[in-house]
Amino acid sequence: MSLKDRTALVTGGSRGIGSAICVRLARNGAAVAVNYLERRREAEELAEEINSEGGRALAIQADVSDQSAVREMIRTVASELGPADILVNNAGLFRRGDLDDFSSSALEAMRRTNVDGVVNVTLAVAEGMKARRWGRIVNLTSIAAHGTTMAGTTFYAATKAAVAVLTRRFALELGPDGITVNAVAPGFIVTDMVYADRPPEEVEQLLAGISDKAMVRRTGRPEDIAHAVAFLVSEEASFITAQILTVDGGRTDYICHP
Repeated sequence: MSLKDRTALVTGGSRGIGSAICVRLARNGAAVAVNYLERRREAEELAEEINSEGGRALAIQADVSDQSAVREMIRTVASELGPADILVNNAGLFRRGDLDDFSSSALEAMRRTNVDGVVNVTLAVAEGMKARRWGRIVNLTSIAAHGTTMAGTTFYAATKAAVAVLTRRFALELGPDGITVNAVAPGFIVTDMVYADRPPEEVEQLLAGISDKAMVRRTGRPEDIAHAVAFLVSEEASFITAQILTVDGGRTDYICHP
């Protein structure tokens, strides 16, 4: 699945799932723009790592919820690495909350990044992709959007469900121009955020509980998502669009009717 001569932009690419995606796409031959909002050091170190291994990478700061900042980012990427052929809308924000502790400010913050961010960056790259009649867009949604029983994800799930709908609508609009639009819905992926502010015994208990809910009896790794994204942006996936690929190890705790 060679991506030689392709340029990829990965939003929220400085750590976790985004970092793994950047590394995988670079190893497949793509030049990679590592977008970040605040984690400059991590983004620059990742770009340096890719460059030291013979790839081409650039760390670039932009708030995806800011249309003007996004447009400037796209111009810089085109100037430094080439026009973006591949877009991975990975940047996301999670704020815990269910009905009883609803926060309109938390929901608005998630919406600006998780929904508006997808729209802003997709809109900014679409014109160039149309002109070249080739493009790959992959959005990161979540199994929360399918409706899991995990507490605290109600309003986050709502924003990610919006991403799933946008994926299908954008695929419909952009397909005639040679652009595919798909999404990956990760399950529980172990990143540094899982360990933040939790004692080791709590982390162990959490991971064991999540593993028991998966058919394969383990939690996910960032690389599990990166592999799925790498396929969807490849030439081999040219006949796949408007799809939501669930990568969750076979989770069994979805909300459903008996």
